[in-house]
Amino acid sequence: MKTDKILFGAAYYDEYLPVDRIETDMEMMKKAGMNVIRIAESTWSTWEPQDGVFDFTHLHRMLSCSKEHGIQVIVGTPTYAVPTWLARKYPDIITETHDGPGRYGHRQNMDIAHPGYLKHVDRIIRRLMEEVQKYDHVIGFQLDNETKSYDTCSAYAQRKFVDYVRNLFHDDLTLLNEAWGLDYWSNRINAWEDFPDVRGTINASLGEEYRKFQRKLVTDFLSLQAEIVASYARPEQFITQNFDYDWRGYSFGMQPEVNQWDAARPLTIAGCDIYHPSAQDLTGKEIAFGGAIARSLKKDNYLVLETEAQGNHGWLSYPGQLRLQAFSHLANGANCVEYWHWHSIHNAIESYWKGVLSHNLKENATYREACRIGADFAEYGTHLVNLKKHCSVAILLDNVSLDALQWFPIQNGPTYNDVFRWVFDALYEMNVECDILSAENDIDLFSQYKLLITPALYSVSDRLTDALKDYVQAGGVLLSTFKTAVADRMLKIYHDDLPHGLTDVFGMTYDQFTDAVHVGLKMNPEHPQADGTAHNCVHHWMELLLPDTAGTLALYDHPHWGDCAALTGNPFGQGYAAYLGCYTDADALKKILAFLCEKADIPMEEAVYPLIVKRGTNGLQKQITYYFNYSEEPQETVYHGPDARMLLSGHEPHTLTSDTGSPAESAAGLADSKPDSGKKPLPVIKEDSRLSLSCWDFLIVEEL
Repeated sequence: MKTDKILFGAAYYDEYLPVDRIETDMEMMKKAGMNVIRIAESTWSTWEPQDGVFDFTHLHRMLSCSKEHGIQVIVGTPTYAVPTWLARKYPDIITETHDGPGRYGHRQNMDIAHPGYLKHVDRIIRRLMEEVQKYDHVIGFQLDNETKSYDTCSAYAQRKFVDYVRNLFHDDLTLLNEAWGLDYWSNRINAWEDFPDVRGTINASLGEEYRKFQRKLVTDFLSLQAEIVASYARPEQFITQNFDYDWRGYSFGMQPEVNQWDAARPLTIAGCDIYHPSAQDLTGKEIAFGGAIARSLKKDNYLVLETEAQGNHGWLSYPGQLRLQAFSHLANGANCVEYWHWHSIHNAIESYWKGVLSHNLKENATYREACRIGADFAEYGTHLVNLKKHCSVAILLDNVSLDALQWFPIQNGPTYNDVFRWVFDALYEMNVECDILSAENDIDLFSQYKLLITPALYSVSDRLTDALKDYVQAGGVLLSTFKTAVADRMLKIYHDDLPHGLTDVFGMTYDQFTDAVHVGLKMNPEHPQADGTAHNCVHHWMELLLPDTAGTLALYDHPHWGDCAALTGNPFGQGYAAYLGCYTDADALKKILAFLCEKADIPMEEAVYPLIVKRGTNGLQKQITYYFNYSEEPQETVYHGPDARMLLSGHEPHTLTSDTGSPAESAAGLADSKPDSGKKPLPVIKEDSRLSLSCWDFLIVEEL
């Protein structure tokens, strides 16, 4: 979905503030160039203080005041934290999980399978929608907030699960027992009324099916909300959700608890919440992978509905970094940057998750930098909004494979998201931009890419392996890592040669694996990136590959496993398939990826991390190139391309010369060489112009 401008703003909670200052806040937002706020998603107990008693005073204050100040609004449905009266009315609304019964207090601890909860969800959403219908500056709606199943194992959920399983297996227990291998340890189910509590299972197939069911609960819940909201919304109003990611104290990898591709189907536009380290730890990686996943959900631009302003402890940005971060989101395809939140909260658990304003609610350095971002977005937004990315590489992700590595982990080794980030981060540092695809949902899109990568794609269907085979046969380049194509979609391990259905594609198999202790790689001379032996670069896991038609690109450097292949490559049809049987350090992986990019005819950037290059086509059908320096040290690179102009830079003045050292030409007098404001001429960048960036700096270049 295209937007007519970059949306810039923050979450705003009038009902949280210790003083009445809504006019002051809106004036400060307007001064900062903010044009949107997100409201309402956190305050069910304010809108409905008692069962059937509604009070929308704060809602109308926020809507009326924002309208007066020309600020648009995204309204959230307030269903992710239940009021006390609802917990009293239904004592079992606080769900039981694998860890036992919950207690009231935290958010997101209710049972989304509870019929009483769902009834009241329907009512509060309808009442909220009735209240906001008359406001024409409400541009869209956010469903719930970072929705998950919250590991509900309630009686309601488990009854629904049994119905789901009966439908899945056509009421045939023989099929169920065979598919899940329940003869093991006498787990066989011989009558539906004997179906056990899922929390005790040691069977990965049963346990994984319940995880799929929990993700389906999320999909169904968001679909229910979308249907209600759509029945009230105007055609031009969008529906979104702020999907989040795996959490390691910040956004880290694919969300384990939601199939976001399924859950995004009823949405108009995808939204996400991206939190990341800042200051000396800012790399841009979380912004990039989070954006790539969000971009993949609707195959379009997306909204960053939450990101940090001052944020959690240790996240305070260096001067200039907030602006660098904002443009980093745009460079990955975001059409919106919203901070959580506008004002720092004066009580409760998130008191020190600080907003744009600190607790004194006055202008500060973060606010002043936000003002500059708002001015930039207003002046240059038409050149930066609706950026379309064109990637030659795609990484395939899969929730079932993620679960599999939780059921069958590599001891003291990488999780699924570690393997994903290992691959993604290496590509990022090499300046190879990539898309993310759902391994099952996006099969029809494989042919759009020159290189596909499957990190630890443990669970595969025959449909998927056939699609990968067809992809390589037709000329694609495929890289699969260890633990790919091991089990079916119910985590039952295939009993043919591994990798299942792909041994002819890879020209190899394996049947043994072990821990990697003091293991390196010996590169085969045919490997274009070969530089002899890389010592101790293999960690945690190694599969002992047995090449057939494949060539051995690397052997293990080990006194006993030295004759075993670690990396193979196989021409197949018109394409090429490589299999990496071990978890290596980043340097070894980058050499492998560079070799495969060359095989796939993917051009490589001269620049490497910490200088990051991002490209796309804007709404004016011109190529935009972003250059980011995520470091303290100055960086230089050379611009290769047709004549362009420098739209914007993080620090001024900038040195801009040709490789011969002569100054770059001024854009004064050239047609179409100024941004919309026409305030100043912009320097023209010629082929082989050298670009210099200072610390934590960025440049934005637009082709003429």
